[in-house]
Amino acid sequence: MRTIRLVVAAATLMSAAHALAHGKLADVSVYDRSEGRWLQVYRHQGRAYVVGKPGHEYQIRVANRLGEDLLAVLSVDGVNVITGQTAQPSQSGYVLSPRASLDLQGWRRSLSQTAAFYFTALPDSYAARTGRPGDVGVIGVALFRRKPQAVTPEISGSASAPRAMERDEARLGTGHGRHEHSPAVHVTFERATSAPAEVISLYYDSHANLVARGVIREPIHVAPTPRPFPGFVPDPQG
Repeated sequence: MRTIRLVVAAATLMSAAHALAHGKLADVSVYDRSEGRWLQVYRHQGRAYVVGKPGHEYQIRVANRLGEDLLAVLSVDGVNVITGQTAQPSQSGYVLSPRASLDLQGWRRSLSQTAAFYFTALPDSYAARTGRPGDVGVIGVALFRRKPQAVTPEISGSASAPRAMERDEARLGTGHGRHEHSPAVHVTFERATSAPAEVISLYYDSHANLVARGVIREPIHVAPTPRPFPGFVPDPQG
């Protein structure tokens, strides 16, 4: 299976526990590049959600929890982030080194360039613009372990390290944004199984939509109850 290893610098930003979608093999988190912060994960009815702000660029981090290579096939809005195909776990993905983190900032245009992820209205999303709006609003990561081998053939290369529901129009999707330098190389990865060892899903939408769906519960502010006998009668002021 020919896939991609992304050449990345060591991670310098750490996610807090409340900003992770936990898995057994890996953790997934979303970083708002426009605001410089990790997005809090809200849990509701067995699903994990984050709030996106229209126009904000973001990146996805997948952190390998194992001491072995993993293959991560990533989808955004039901679209494979490398090939642009309607996503299937059998497609190309990224190889994560043991205990390493992958920071993915956009759709892959080539081995040297990506187009930035950014939150946007559904009609402007890459999925909708390519005629596939049905699965907008979810990030998916299908994880595979490597088939054990005495010798692992790997085609490698070198590169410098990069540094409730309202109307559909109100929903968020992910746009195909500005082009950025992001070097990667092809490698060979033979999967241990045809089905993913684990699939992690992280849903997103606007704050208003997640409140309307009951995902986010905002505090209720109650006015103080009037007292019939509050005490003595003071002189009026003024």
